[in-house]
Amino acid sequence: MIKKQRAFLKWAGGKFKLIEALKKHLPQGDRLVEPFVGAGSVFLNTDYDRYLLCDINQDLINLYKIVQSHPEKYIKAAKALFVPEMNQKEAYYKIRTSFNETTDPFKRSVYFLYMNRHGFNGLCRYNRKGGFNVPFGSYKKPYFPENEIRAFSVKSQRAEFRCIGYEEAIDMTQSGDVVYCDPPYAPLSSTASFTTYVGSGFSLDDQALLARKSRHTAIERGIPVLISNHDIPLTRELYHGATFDTIQVQRNISQKGNGRKKVDELMALYDDAYHIEND
Repeated sequence: MIKKQRAFLKWAGGKFKLIEALKKHLPQGDRLVEPFVGAGSVFLNTDYDRYLLCDINQDLINLYKIVQSHPEKYIKAAKALFVPEMNQKEAYYKIRTSFNETTDPFKRSVYFLYMNRHGFNGLCRYNRKGGFNVPFGSYKKPYFPENEIRAFSVKSQRAEFRCIGYEEAIDMTQSGDVVYCDPPYAPLSSTASFTTYVGSGFSLDDQALLARKSRHTAIERGIPVLISNHDIPLTRELYHGATFDTIQVQRNISQKGNGRKKVDELMALYDDAYHIEND
């Protein structure tokens, strides 16, 4: 059995635990296009000839480009912050302030990893002014992912990174590509309105637009698109016409008032098996 490669960032909704099951649903192709790359677990654990990896988070994409081109310089600078005296609340908030004040891509990339590993739950969150605002996490000894950074750098020689939205990313696809979309999860509440915001400003309108874009890309251009999301009635309705499968997920989702509920992962594949009358 091939050993799975972990991403070097902690990431909400990461696909590391699901990767074996998820890979079975990914069609073959020359290049994998990911409009929502996140921490990159799917990229790291698949074997396409080339990759187009996209995200709207400029800090994330800048970090990946630096790790791709200057891994040793980056490791040396980032590792210097993973020392006991920097694992303190005052030090964390000083770095967070420096991050929010600088525009230097290299400095921001170094601080980004530090905050990812020292901040609360590895969250990535910004305020309306664009300032990173995740509080200190109080971990005993944050792990420095040196080997994971090197592995990412080696694999990224096959990749192109772009800071663009999902529509532009899908528009860049060409014959021989396969698209994997891992958008922010749809809300579990069936009563949520179509203007309710999800995750980082990804609304239910966006969920519907992504589904339509994926359908049309598969039907009109012959490029298969796999989307993963919570397996709930809403997503099955959104992804109508796709081939469905589910992955059993060992993940508990907290819900107000009624404890925790297990939610499976829905795999929705748009390919040449789609029936037009379903649209």
